[in-house]
Amino acid sequence: MLYKTRGVALSYIRYRESSIIAKIYTEAFGIQSYIVNGVRSSSSKTNRIALFQPLTLLDLVVYHKDKQDTVHRISEIKCYHPFASLPYNITKSSLSLFVTEILGKTLREEEANEPLFNFIEQSVLYLDEAETGYENFHIQFLLHLASFLGFGIENLRDLENELKNHHYPQIADSLELNATNQLLLHGYGIQISLDRARRISILEKVLFFYKIHMEALGEIRSLEVLSEVLR
Repeated sequence: MLYKTRGVALSYIRYRESSIIAKIYTEAFGIQSYIVNGVRSSSSKTNRIALFQPLTLLDLVVYHKDKQDTVHRISEIKCYHPFASLPYNITKSSLSLFVTEILGKTLREEEANEPLFNFIEQSVLYLDEAETGYENFHIQFLLHLASFLGFGIENLRDLENELKNHHYPQIADSLELNATNQLLLHGYGIQISLDRARRISILEKVLFFYKIHMEALGEIRSLEVLSEVLR
């Protein structure tokens, strides 16, 4: 049966000679995989592979079977918000790779979750449209995403206590604690002056917190690139 849904492209792998299997977070069905034929063919008249680049916002018409662990197919696809800057700005594109890796490792539900979809969509739109003040975007994204994943951070004290109870080795100074609190309390775009060392320290702390709740999170491969880009 055919269904209309919006989606956020996360990643894809090559499949056979000219096809891909794309992982997309959909508004109607949660995380899903789709076989897309012919997108890597030299005879293809359109560059449809671009639709599956990280965080592309999609309008979809899909064939959906009510079975878990099923790879579905796409009938129609188009981008409903062409990016103005995200793929062309090295900092933003590095942030987008980090976000897609996190989402790929944390999203497991194969069912609708409209608040979560809206959060991801609005986060992507902010990152694409922001001209300044987005250097801490990835940290705030993690802090707020946790609430949708079931282990939200209520306040700074709770975060620090949980880290202490799990023997987190680093002790934050007052500047780092204040910055973490501001990032937790405010939305994207708040101006917080952080040097590279403190930004990395806060990010490592939040990722450690994630691993307390999601043991399978594993290594985040995009971190190395991100740490080089964000000075």
